Amino acid sequence: MEDTIVAISTAIGKSAISIIRVSGPEAIRIVSGIYKGVDLLNVPGNTINYGHVYDGGDMLDEVLVSVFRAPKSYTGEDVVEINCHGGIFVTNKVLELLIRKGCRPAEPGEFTKRAFLNGRIDLTQAESVMDMIEAKTATSHKLATFGLRGDVRKMIEDFRSEVLAMILKIEVNIDYPEYEDEVQITNEYLEPVTAGLIGELKKILEKSETSTLLKEGISTAIIGRPNVGKSSLLNSLLKEEKAIVTDIAGTTRDLVEGRVDIGGVVLNLIDTAGVRRTGDIVERIGVEKAKKAIESSDLVILVFDFHEALNDVDRELLKLTENKNRIIVVNKRDLEPKIDLSALPDYLLLSTFDEEDIEKLKGKIKEKYQLSDLSDLDYTYIGNARQIAKLKQALEALEDAYGSISAGQPVDIINIDLHRAFDYLGEILGEGQAVSIVDELFARFCLGK
Repeated sequence: MEDTIVAISTAIGKSAISIIRVSGPEAIRIVSGIYKGVDLLNVPGNTINYGHVYDGGDMLDEVLVSVFRAPKSYTGEDVVEINCHGGIFVTNKVLELLIRKGCRPAEPGEFTKRAFLNGRIDLTQAESVMDMIEAKTATSHKLATFGLRGDVRKMIEDFRSEVLAMILKIEVNIDYPEYEDEVQITNEYLEPVTAGLIGELKKILEKSETSTLLKEGISTAIIGRPNVGKSSLLNSLLKEEKAIVTDIAGTTRDLVEGRVDIGGVVLNLIDTAGVRRTGDIVERIGVEKAKKAIESSDLVILVFDFHEALNDVDRELLKLTENKNRIIVVNKRDLEPKIDLSALPDYLLLSTFDEEDIEKLKGKIKEKYQLSDLSDLDYTYIGNARQIAKLKQALEALEDAYGSISAGQPVDIINIDLHRAFDYLGEILGEGQAVSIVDELFARFCLGK
């Protein structure tokens, strides 16, 4: 990290302001060489300075320059941020000038990577930066804040402290057996502490499924026969005319997708082709896609027509979806009833054109997944796949240790599994991670972050 990097940190496009970020040992010197105003080399950190950027004798832009001195900056290095006018041309000209003067174009995520490598943040906080940028709802934003402010790190550090205390207790016993009784340590100390940690990790992993749904959204397939109102339901949930609605059976021949926020939770909606037996080759492909959507979705909304009796296709759909998370909707409640409702295990009777009915469906979805209100969420809701995988490995190691304790194994055998758990928990924070893994993680970040 001896070189000085530069990137545009705001979205490329026409806007009021764009920000060019520079970080590294030569950041202040390089920017001061193209800037006319106060002497940036002597201004204190955490200041904003008015002036102009020049390329030789030509003025490029009127700017505000923010100076952050190491270690009190985002990356832990000297950082300068140039706030220039948001035109694409002028922003690129300033960027090109900084590169000519000695900066290197930053790689995706390199600013946050430097913050991690300089010890400003741990890996959970770095991942939360990306979660914050990608947050699509108030819920996913709140989950990101827990990691960003260090709550997740503190929880993992507490777990590690308890595991470390057990390791130290064992190693004292091994090195100085005259001071501790091995059986007493195993039965009175190791067993309850290990059992407690296992219980806490299991609770967190149980919440992780909900956390992932809160973060990524619920993949939801709308399934049913032609003309039962699937596309109307999609349009009502999205509050836009996303899908074509007609009385002609087979209008929807491919998958139509959309996203909707239902109180902090995203539904990734898929309106599928009506399922029926058909000789039309194009429509038949659409039907096959609908069946595949059932298999890959987290939730199936199975739609029936209040004005139509159940037929063999309906019964086949009931069977196809019986082992899925499913909500049965009976649409067109304003028409004459012809369906046998007693044949349905559970259902919601509604009209897709009634806003109150649509709200009832949204409530049913939240109830189905036991999705908490924002006030119920805390830092134990972990939705990051890498962190969840490491927690599972730590849990497995602790369960192995507990099994050895229960079987009366020697404490040095138990200690091996406790060391494994300690290391896996450390990897969540970024300790002991291979350089290639760290590089791959930060490569997923956007440029300028």
